[in-house]
Amino acid sequence: MSRKVIPIKYITKTIPLAGEVHREGAHWVDTRGRPLRDIRISVTDRCNFRCRYCMPKEKFEKEHLFLAHTEILSFEEIIRLARIAVENGVEKIRLTGGEPLLRKGIENLITELGKLKTWNGKPLDVALTTNGSALQAKAKALAAAGLKRLTVSLDAMDAEIYKQLNDVDFPIERTLAGIEAAQKAGISSVKINVVVKRGTNEKELIKIAEHFRGAGVIVRYIEYMDVGATNGWRMDDVIPSRQIVEEINSRYPIEPVDPNYPGEVATRWRYKDGMGEIGFISSVSEPFCRECSRIRLSVDGKLYKCLFATEGFDIRQMLRGGASDEEIEDAIGRIWSARDDHYSEIRTAETSAERAKHKIEMSYIGG
Repeated sequence: MSRKVIPIKYITKTIPLAGEVHREGAHWVDTRGRPLRDIRISVTDRCNFRCRYCMPKEKFEKEHLFLAHTEILSFEEIIRLARIAVENGVEKIRLTGGEPLLRKGIENLITELGKLKTWNGKPLDVALTTNGSALQAKAKALAAAGLKRLTVSLDAMDAEIYKQLNDVDFPIERTLAGIEAAQKAGISSVKINVVVKRGTNEKELIKIAEHFRGAGVIVRYIEYMDVGATNGWRMDDVIPSRQIVEEINSRYPIEPVDPNYPGEVATRWRYKDGMGEIGFISSVSEPFCRECSRIRLSVDGKLYKCLFATEGFDIRQMLRGGASDEEIEDAIGRIWSARDDHYSEIRTAETSAERAKHKIEMSYIGG
C-alpha cells in the first residue's frame, strides 16, 4: 500500500538584506516599539492526539507525512539560535510541538538551555507545553533537567468528553497522573490550558476549576482562536473570557491580580478565599497585540513573527550554509525590527476566512 504524501507547503519569505536593526537597551524592538523577549520553539511536528482545534483527524490522518529527521533542527542548532537570541535580550524560551515529549532526549535540550544566562545575568526561563500523555513517565527526567515551568493542555474533566476532544481515546486518568507526577517531581509551576469552544466543553469549565482549586495548579481559560487553516474556526464558536469570568465568579468569587510582567498574555485572577489563582487568555475579544513580545521558531527552522502568520523566514538555511553568529544575529534583528504584525486587533470573520487559506498550522509553529 502506497503512503499518501502531504508535504508542508508554507511560504518562505526572503530574509531582508537591508534595513536597520532597532534596539532599546539590550532588546531588539519592532516598528511598534515592542521588544523581543520570548521565543517559542517547536521541537517536533508530531503529536499523538488529534484535537479538533489543532490537528483534526480528517486533515492529519494516518498517512500524513511528517517531516524527516534531517529536516528538523538538531538540538545543537536550537541551542545556537537560543544563545544568539539570549545575548540580544530574549529572556524566555518555551518548548512546544506538536507534542514536545515525543522528541527523543528532550530533557537534554532543557539541560543545555538552562545553562544560558540572560543579558542581565539571570538564568534563562525555560518552559514546556505538553498534552500530558507522556508526562507521568517523563516528569522526573524533566525536573532533573532543571525544568521549572510546565503547561498541560486539558480541555475537559469528563472522561468521555476528554476522549472525544483528543480523538484518540486517551484516558484523562493518565493525564491527571502525569500532572501529579510533575508536582511530586518538583516542577514548581504547573499550569493547565483550557481551550474553550462553544457547544463543546463550556459545561466543563466549573468542573476544571473545582478539580484544581487549592492544588497549586493555575488554570487558564483560552478563547478558541483561528490558528491555522484546518480547524474550521467560526466567530460564533468563541465564548468571550468576560463570560467565563462571570461564570467562575458566580460559583467561586474571584478578584483581579496585577500582571507578573509587561506583555503577559493571560489576565490574572485569584480566588478570594485564598484557594489559588486562575487566568484568562482573550486574544479574540480583548487582543493584546500591542504588548506582544514573542517570536516563533518552527520545527524546521523558520521564524514566524506572529501566531497567525502566513509566511516565515528560513534561518535553517543560514545555520547549515556556513553563516556566522554575527550574520545570524543581524538577520534576526532585521526580521524583528521590520515587524508590524497585529492580526488580532484587525480580525473580523471575513479577514479570518481569507487568511485561513494561508495561515500556519499550530502543530507546525507551536502554540
